[in-house]
Amino acid sequence: MAWWSRPATSPLPSPSASPAVPATTIGSYGTRVSYPAGREPSLSAPDGTPLLVHSLLRVDRPMHFGDYVWNESGVPAGGDTRIRVDLSRQLMSVFRGGHEIGTAVILYGTDHKPTPTGTFPILARARLHQSTLYDAEMPYMLRLTDDGVAIHASAVRRGYATHGCVGIPEDFARRVFAASARGDLVTITA
Repeated sequence: MAWWSRPATSPLPSPSASPAVPATTIGSYGTRVSYPAGREPSLSAPDGTPLLVHSLLRVDRPMHFGDYVWNESGVPAGGDTRIRVDLSRQLMSVFRGGHEIGTAVILYGTDHKPTPTGTFPILARARLHQSTLYDAEMPYMLRLTDDGVAIHASAVRRGYATHGCVGIPEDFARRVFAASARGDLVTITA
């Protein structure tokens, strides 16, 4: 299933091939597209953990470095937060209760310091964090591994990379930090 394919009428194909229905204005960038009850697609993480997708944000034009969309309108306040990072498409998506609430273009590691793939719980959080290894600020840090791989605010620009972390725009990072908690799952795919 094409995780980041977002054509105007159906951002993700459902198993029954029925079209998604709009929850808000059709054609408006960043509004919500919902799947009919009982016809939601289920996405699996590399470890087999399923994620039932109730709605996605409408992103009907290419996103560029530094771009993000965030819209919690119409999404229930409760529910687990799940984060999905697609390294091949250089995108992150944040879900709450199966509803996508944010998506952004990301930075990731180089061939010499790659970003690991798999599903990771958020181990630690810090609004202001200073990397001791790289002597670099890492605002809105969400630590994923014991050896320092994290999601954090970065200058997301063409030609930039990280030392294995997932770098996201600072305003988006602030929102992801506020929406997530220790123990929430982050899936990173190649």
